[in-house]
Amino acid sequence: MGINVAGPISPDAVFCLAKAGMFDIVVSMYHDQGLIPLKLLSFNHSVNVTVGLPIIRTSVDHGTGFDIVGKGWANPSSLIQAVKVAAHFARS
Repeated sequence: MGINVAGPISPDAVFCLAKAGMFDIVVSMYHDQGLIPLKLLSFNHSVNVTVGLPIIRTSVDHGTGFDIVGKGWANPSSLIQAVKVAAHFARS
């Protein structure tokens, strides 16, 4: 299929390699295995993508933010990125 795949690579190393530009994406088997390092590297700019579904599913890199509702602190950056990634996948 022309897809260059590497691994498995331990989670404690793969995100450093991805940040250095060695990979376009990282596939994690479990939510916390992938989202914790992703948030540490790029909070408010990263996107969670669920693969293997018959639909395109992207989501923000954070929770609901009930604790900041109405305070004017919300940052829409991750939502904007999630919509852009979904649109990119839809065009492909």
